[in-house]
Amino acid sequence: MGGDYGPPVTIAAALRVLTQHSTLRLILVGDEAVLRESLRKAGTSPSERLIMQHASQHVEMDESPTQALRTKKDSSMRVAINLVKDGTAQACVSAGNTGALMATARFVLKTLPGIDRPAIVSAFPTLTNNTSMRMLDLGANVDSTSENLLQFAVMGSVLAQAIDNIEAPRVCLLNIGTEEIKGNELVKQTAQLLFESKLVNYLGYIEGDELYSGKADVIVCDGFVGNVALKTSEGVADLIINLLKCAFQRNWLTRLAGMVVFPLLKPVTTRVDPARYNGASLIGLQGIVIKSHGGARIRAFAHAIEEAIIEVERNIPECIRNKLAALLKSTSSPNGLL
Repeated sequence: MGGDYGPPVTIAAALRVLTQHSTLRLILVGDEAVLRESLRKAGTSPSERLIMQHASQHVEMDESPTQALRTKKDSSMRVAINLVKDGTAQACVSAGNTGALMATARFVLKTLPGIDRPAIVSAFPTLTNNTSMRMLDLGANVDSTSENLLQFAVMGSVLAQAIDNIEAPRVCLLNIGTEEIKGNELVKQTAQLLFESKLVNYLGYIEGDELYSGKADVIVCDGFVGNVALKTSEGVADLIINLLKCAFQRNWLTRLAGMVVFPLLKPVTTRVDPARYNGASLIGLQGIVIKSHGGARIRAFAHAIEEAIIEVERNIPECIRNKLAALLKSTSSPNGLL
């Protein structure tokens, strides 16, 4: 029920993904009357593979996470996460209020042993052989400690190992420069922890203009910086795509030129299209929760569902749990990763 467009987008995306995965079953959580009407307009109805779960409330996009957690116990968001908790569902995908989703998921599912706070992580394109890098935190924690950032680095590294099959993911810390003297106290303290830690393959600082260089497999930052970087990246990608469209639509000659070069440009525009990377994981939880961009359209939300499928198939929470258990044992720390 969340996001900028609600059921018209989420249901259309669900129907699209169902046609591509014959064994997939989806549960639509929300106001039953609204869902039935949306399904009717889409020319379909509930089935064994497309189930409805009624929820009498929904969380507004500008609602306080604390208020939502306290007063919206039958919201579509809360009910969906409860379904993951009790094993009815293997993952939850939502385009709703990010703060409320994180607060609810953390309250219901709890964090993995050794993790203080979950983080939002997503993949980004790079210049290196069609590979991608993962950055976290992208907005779950506006205020973080250096210990939190160390934990984010470990989780991101484990995720890159599990999904991208990278034996020793290269971890970098986002900063305003690469020199040791650069950065605020949080960044400097985190750099020291990462440098001393044996838990990750830490390479050092990385600047904003090198995010997509392919020099790092995992980039760590606090949620405020990460969210700004994410939104800026999406804006630049949209700018490039729209500038190209405008350039080729000026007159008949540019349209003709566009027809000639379009086959060459399409792979490029596809690769930087934000919709392709929609679907960020709330990593560090004892369950799979995927956050879609609130403004996601059908194709983008479908990609978020696809991300959930991948994490279910590869059992990411259990993989992270096992890796963390081994790391915690190796560091002989009963209270956390430090």
